[in-house]
Amino acid sequence: MSESDKEEGIALTLLNRLTEVRLPRALAIKEQVDRGEVLDESEIAFLERVFEDAVANQSRWEKHPELAEVISKVAALYNEITAKALENEKNSKS
Repeated sequence: MSESDKEEGIALTLLNRLTEVRLPRALAIKEQVDRGEVLDESEIAFLERVFEDAVANQSRWEKHPELAEVISKVAALYNEITAKALENEKNSKS
């Protein structure tokens, strides 16, 4: 297996994990925060892991510009979730 094939396989695996595992969970969390709920520790840990993985794999994603649109949409979703979660947390302490 060439290095290019290996890199392609890793990128496809990461994309699959993103679309099959992380995106559905992120959408469920988004529904929660949209209802005004605060995040629990497991949801916060999930978002932290996703952020850490995104940073760690940034160079890998940059090698696949065809994925730029989906990656940017997912990043925007995570940004919406964290912003709304912070707002909910502030409101719950008022």
